[in-house]
Amino acid sequence: MSTVTAVPIPPTKRSYLMWLWVGIIAAVVGAAALAMQGDDFLAKNARAAGVVTTASGLQYRVIAPGAGAKPSATDVTLVNYEGKLLNGTTFDKSQQPTPMPVNGVIPGFSEGLKLMPKGSKYRFWIKPSLGYGEKVTGPIPAGSTLIFDVELIDFLPEAVIRQMQMQQQMGAGAGGRVPSGSPNGG
Repeated sequence: MSTVTAVPIPPTKRSYLMWLWVGIIAAVVGAAALAMQGDDFLAKNARAAGVVTTASGLQYRVIAPGAGAKPSATDVTLVNYEGKLLNGTTFDKSQQPTPMPVNGVIPGFSEGLKLMPKGSKYRFWIKPSLGYGEKVTGPIPAGSTLIFDVELIDFLPEAVIRQMQMQQQMGAGAGGRVPSGSPNGG
């Protein structure tokens, strides 16, 4: 027969419990303050000169107007961009013109792209519900309002992109040989 020796757990000091509750309350208050900071910023920003607010709540300002057509939801755009948090921290920046499918990005960015004519530069302020919402995404905290500076260089319909990809695949399937009768083949 084995004997189990019970080791009593010492009681937790009241001061530790008090500090635990103070910490929990501080965390809740801090989270609420961060959420309100984004809302307060967007309310003030909406009154700034040149800022337009869409029905969804996306805010934008035209930095440089472009001309011509605007991309649709199924197009693939070529953009330069920089994404920042409200505190000025850059969380993403293109190093070169970057292809982006209009429907393949967060809702606020997609909505903004569809407003831009070729050659334009816009600044978007994207509220959390049009961005990443309440989830942490890499360096972006939950509930973040995002700021993007975007230059729309060009865009192509998705069908054209697919056709170009098929032509590349067919060219690669021919073993890289140049067909006879072509200017380079003889």
